[in-house]
Formats: sequence, structure tokens, C-alpha cells
Amino acid sequence: MKYGNYLNQQKTAFPDEWQPHFIEYDALKAFLKTRMVGCNVHLSSSFPRTHVFQWSPGSDSEPSFDAMLHQRLEKVTQLTPAFVKMLDADIERINSFFVKIKDATKERINRVLDPMQKTTIAECEDALKDLLLLERFVFLNFTAIAKALKKHDKWSGLQIREPYLMRTSQLSFVVSTSLLRLKPELMNQLATLLSRTHPGTLPAVLNGGRTDSTTSTRVETPSGLPNTSFGINISPKLSPLVDLLHETQTVMISLRGPHGTDIIGGVLGCLSKHNCQIIDFSLSRLHHDVTFGVLVHLHNGDVDLFSDLAETAQKWDGTLTFDVQNARLKASVLSGQSEYKLDEAPYAQRVKYIATVLNERGLGPEFLSAWLKWLLKKKISVEQMRRLDKHSELMCVEFRLSVPDTLSLEEMKAELFTLSTGFQTDVALQPDNVFRRQKRLVVFDMDSTLIQQEVIDEIARATGIEEEVSAITESAMRGEIDFKESLRRRVALLKDTPIEALEEVKRQLVFTEGAHYLCRALKNAGFKLAVISGGFIPLAKYVRNELGLDYAFANQLEVSTDGKRLTGRTVGPIVDAVRKSELLEVIAQAEGIAIDQVVAVGDGANDLLMLGKASLGVAFNAKPKVQQEARARINQKSLANVLYLMGYSQSEAAELQLVG
Repeated sequence: MKYGNYLNQQKTAFPDEWQPHFIEYDALKAFLKTRMVGCNVHLSSSFPRTHVFQWSPGSDSEPSFDAMLHQRLEKVTQLTPAFVKMLDADIERINSFFVKIKDATKERINRVLDPMQKTTIAECEDALKDLLLLERFVFLNFTAIAKALKKHDKWSGLQIREPYLMRTSQLSFVVSTSLLRLKPELMNQLATLLSRTHPGTLPAVLNGGRTDSTTSTRVETPSGLPNTSFGINISPKLSPLVDLLHETQTVMISLRGPHGTDIIGGVLGCLSKHNCQIIDFSLSRLHHDVTFGVLVHLHNGDVDLFSDLAETAQKWDGTLTFDVQNARLKASVLSGQSEYKLDEAPYAQRVKYIATVLNERGLGPEFLSAWLKWLLKKKISVEQMRRLDKHSELMCVEFRLSVPDTLSLEEMKAELFTLSTGFQTDVALQPDNVFRRQKRLVVFDMDSTLIQQEVIDEIARATGIEEEVSAITESAMRGEIDFKESLRRRVALLKDTPIEALEEVKRQLVFTEGAHYLCRALKNAGFKLAVISGGFIPLAKYVRNELGLDYAFANQLEVSTDGKRLTGRTVGPIVDAVRKSELLEVIAQAEGIAIDQVVAVGDGANDLLMLGKASLGVAFNAKPKVQQEARARINQKSLANVLYLMGYSQSEAAELQLVG
């Protein structure tokens, strides 16, 4: 609901004699809309975004830049003082009426509170009614003043709201602390009178349903009385205003400035002084500059808060904005069912995702621009950006995204694969849930993942059959032939290979860059680690021991009876794609770890089932088929980049290296 309509609706609750003393909000708004057209001196916001300011006029009828600026400045110089004059007149009328009503109300309240007077419940209710009306009158008008000033600043390009509101801090209707101090006393007096009528109870209407701090009497519905929502009968005179007694306004406040913690402390100091309830907050920082936003409940009548905030903004060279929220948001906040928080995009039917964007060679503006254009095309909102690396050049950024629930994850992944491949950049998209940073088990493939070689090729190289074995390996990795068949063919070629060749291969193994760093960080963070390989167990155990892993599974080569040569056959179950997936699940079950807490990393077609089984499956420098089907991919040199996908920053990873 537009505020003008809301104000007119709220005015109907006030007596007729109050009506002429409200702000002429509709007249102020009409003045701005009709008179200030074409005079905005904030040129970049007053022209269409596609407008291009030419160095020279395009035609004789088009004014030069300096002439256009002169016209606008001249017009706004005339109209802004006229607007201020209108607003001043309204405020003086409001303030005069407030002083008149305040004095009468204060006199009535003092009479009710006078211990020498015999006060009735009706007199106390009348006094409370007048006080509540006056509080509401102040807040409605002050909110209208702030909104009118905000509209003026938008239409004119000038920024007068903050200094103007500081002017109002000298007026009686803004500074009404003496009246506010009487409210609790009046409420206690009414509570006392009502409790005498119904001994043993205090009306919840007066204390919001809480135990009274002075008597510690629990609020209950008196026996024999109708069960009202307040636990006690309230006279018809007070009933329409009962909600006003505890009514609060939901206000969004933001202060931006160069004095970091002082900005935060200044806002919180104002909120503390005025006993506001903090609902939510958000903070962003760019070196010294911070923007601190807070959503609060503000009690009716306590509009002096805004003057204090304006003074705080001036003190710390800050820019203050605030806005009273609409009724829909206010209702959702009060019910505890707010649809969004301050650091979230305010849209319904959304799903949260984390996108990790990575390029070891640097994230350039060309890719980032293309990435943001894709997000806009999909109507995906960026809620947070967090840099994860600490290199001199930007390398890794984590985005929290608010995604329309109509978008398919698989379709988004397919489009991102095409987009990012052209820039040699990786984009990993994961649901933002509690398990994303609560992983407990990481399972690795070995060949071309933890180590740079394919071990069977290394054995073949040692025995002079490298080309034949390598051709079969490549065909299997591309998914062109069945893994079991490829393994059978390759192992058969190793018949009569001396067992010493395995020891020679161990000495030749080269670990992938970042493998030791990654495994040390994960172990120190409490993870269980495993290698599940389609290679051979002697080498898998060696890798396990070198990296400090917990488990190693691989194929077992059969050895001749004299233990000196390979027979060209394997013993036991073949560790193929199905077996890898099964072993991942077995390890998780043995460790009491949910599948949602499992990460798998591999590069070949026989890793796909394992990658699909884990909640985060990472294709590491993998074949195209594997990259397209895996949930995430990394095409960078270092295996340590897996930590970024798991939500660890470079600083956190470095800290984990020091543990133990």
C-alpha cells in the first residue's frame, strides 16, 4: 500500500478535530510530481540509462550541456525553497497542535497519577487513550515528513533530507521524552486499578503477556470472566486502541561511511538509547568504508531516534538512509515468518546456491562481466560475494545466489559449462545447505588425480610395452571400451614382468601439485580420506602412506608361485566404476558418515558413478565426457583448489597446515 493511502486510512481512527492538523502529504507529493519534472540536477539518474550525453548538441533545438544544467539548477533553485516552505508550514501546524494536546494530556495524566486524587479506571483509560493517540499522531506525521523529503531528493537530485530532519530535532513533537516517561507510570496505575477489581491478575494488554517485573504475578484469565485475547475485560473506550499500546514500526536503517567500527557503534548507540528491538542486520566493508544496515522495531512516538541518527551520521561523515517498511513485511517480521533477511534478495520462490568461480591465471573482468550477464538473463540475484584467495591477482570468488525455483540445476550446469570453458575458468554450482561445509569424508581416484601418472603405463614403460598399454588406457578413459575388459587386456600384457618393476615405479611416481597440501589440511580438519583406484594395491598403499590417508582400495595383481613375476592376471574383485561407487558407500557407512557429507575426486569415466554417489563430485582435469556429467570440475594445476569448492579460504587452508 502506498504511504499516502495508508496515512489516509490511519487518520480515520482519530477524532474529527485532529484531522486538519495532519501533514498535507498528498499536496506535497503532487507538488513534486507536477512542478519538479525535468529539473533533476542528478543527471545520471534523470535520463534513461541508454542516454548518451554528446559533446556538442545534435541539433539546433537541443540545448548545450551547460545550458541544460543552468536551466535545471535555476528551476530547482526556485522550487526547492517553495517545497521547503510548504513543508515548514505543515510542520509548524503539526507542532503547534502537538504542544496544545500534549499540555492537556500531560495535565490529565498527572491528575490520574496524583496519589491524593481518587482515580477511576475510566479516567485512567481516557488518559492512556489520549497518550496513545498522540504517539500515533507523531509517528504517522514524522514518517510522512521523511518520505516526502525522500521523494524531493529523488525528484530534485539534491540531498536535503538529513539536514532538514536535524532541524526538526529542536521541535516539541520530535523531542517528547517527558511524555514518554509518563507512559509506564500510567500503565502501572491502570494495572493496579484493574488488579484491585480482579485480584491476582494483571492484564496482558499492559505488559504484552509477560510477567510483571514488580509483582511477579502471572497473567491469567480471571475466573468467571469471558476469555478475551488479553486475559481481562477492557472497556469499549480502550479496546480500539489496545493494539497501539504495544505497536511498533518496522524500520530499515542504513549508515554508510569511512569510519568502520565507529559507524556500527554509532547506530547501535542510538538504538540502545531508544530501546529498539533489533530484528536483523547486515554489514559490508571496503577497507575503511562500511555500510551497516539494521532492521528494527521502533515504538510509537519515539521519533527522536531519527534525529539522533542524523547527528551520528554527521559526526562520522556518514550517509544515512532509513525507511518505514510496508505493512506486509512488518506483519511477516512480527510473526517471525519474515520471507527474507537483510543480506538476502527479497524475492519469493527462490532456492539458494553457492557458485565457486576459479581460475589460477586470474579472474579477469571479461569473464566476470559475461558471468554477471548470464546471472541477469536467468534473473538470478547475487546476495553475497566472498573472495577466497589471497593472491596479488583475483583468482577465486564465492557467490551466494538466490535462484528462481523454476530453473533446473542440470540446465544451469550445462550452460555454465559452455560459458566458462571459453574462458578457461571453472564454475562449481552447489546447493547452499547445512552439509556444504560439513563434509567429513573425501575419496580420491589415484591415477592422474593424486599422482600425475597412470601406474599401469609406468609399469609398461619399465618393461618396454608402453605404447600398447597406453592405447588401451586412453580408450578406457574415454569410455569407449568396458573398464574390466581394458584392465584384463592391459594386465595380460604385463605377464612375466619382474616384481621389482613395481618398486621402480614407486620411485618414479610424481604427486599432483597440491596433493600433500590438500590432504594435510583435510586430515587436520578431522576428515577421513581414502584412495579408491582402478590401479594396483601395492602402489595405492604407497600413496596412502605418503599422503596420510585412512583407506586404500585397488586391484590386486597375481604373482607367480615363486613371488618373482606377474602372471598377467588379477586376484579378487575388479575395482571398476561400480566397485568404486560401492566402496565409497562402504567407507561412509563404516565411519558413520552420511552421503551428504562425502566428496569424491576423479578424472576418468570409471569415476563417474563414484562422483555421482558423493554429494560433491569433482572432475579434476578430466576428460570432456566426465566434466560434462560431474557436479563440479576443476581444470587447474593444483589439487588444493578442491578446498575452495568445499568453502575454505586460502587463509583457512594455510591455518590448517599448522595444526598438530
